[in-house]
Amino acid sequence: MRLSPSAALLAFLPVAAQAEVPAVVADTPVVHSLVGEVMGDLGTPELLVSGGADPHDYQLRPSQARALANAGAIFWVGPEMTPWLNDVVATSGAGDKVVLLDLPGTHLRDFGAGDEPDEGRDSHAWLDPGNARIWLGAIAETLATRDPDNATAYRANAEAATQALDRLDADLKARLAGVAGGIVVAHDAYGYFADHYGLTVVASLAGGDAAQPGAAHLSEVAALVRDGGATCVFPETGHDPKPAVALAGETGIKVGEALDPEGLGMAPGQGLYAALMTALAEKIAACAG
Repeated sequence: MRLSPSAALLAFLPVAAQAEVPAVVADTPVVHSLVGEVMGDLGTPELLVSGGADPHDYQLRPSQARALANAGAIFWVGPEMTPWLNDVVATSGAGDKVVLLDLPGTHLRDFGAGDEPDEGRDSHAWLDPGNARIWLGAIAETLATRDPDNATAYRANAEAATQALDRLDADLKARLAGVAGGIVVAHDAYGYFADHYGLTVVASLAGGDAAQPGAAHLSEVAALVRDGGATCVFPETGHDPKPAVALAGETGIKVGEALDPEGLGMAPGQGLYAALMTALAEKIAACAG
């Protein structure tokens, strides 16, 4: 078949290159899940902290350090959650470095002042679905600006994820409506979740993420429980369950299934955030409902 002169000319013209989807890095399984929902089928963010590792104390692999240096965008909760990442991000050549706790509109809680080991901002802000909504939108806008060719897809994915989150939130409110008694948790990580769903956290066995409960503090918690302030105590993934079991043995309250507020024991991916929130609600309702 002979080509027309115009077709023959077009055959030798250079083809415009498709813009590449930026390489994206996320610090924790929850952030990885939210970013993955926004990216959809366009790409998969790289997850730094996985396999049940402690996000507060983590050693980067060389390949991860290279990924951070070459990333188009880094999304991370903030130094309150991953303090070791602060200097790495500051010196990274990444195009966008987004601290989610710093995003306008994010509802923040403070740990109590005084002797609390994690005095300052409570980093577990994703446990309030309102914050997850804000983060989805901000992630979409960051990627849309960096990758304009796919801006429509990022925004559409974020909108779909937000609508799914609204349905999930309504379902969790219904599941937790029957929880009237207080609960005791392994460490001070559930304030956002409790505030949003109207739960009462009577006490935490440990004040902060890295703190170990002392004998005096455990005695104080036991006294609160004996006064009728709690019906259930929950161990936690990545934390020693013995203090929770001991408290139950001393006071007679029930021991619930281990909670996983950071998704450390869950399979990473786009569905992790919804699975994490659902598991928290189901386990709390099953023991304290």
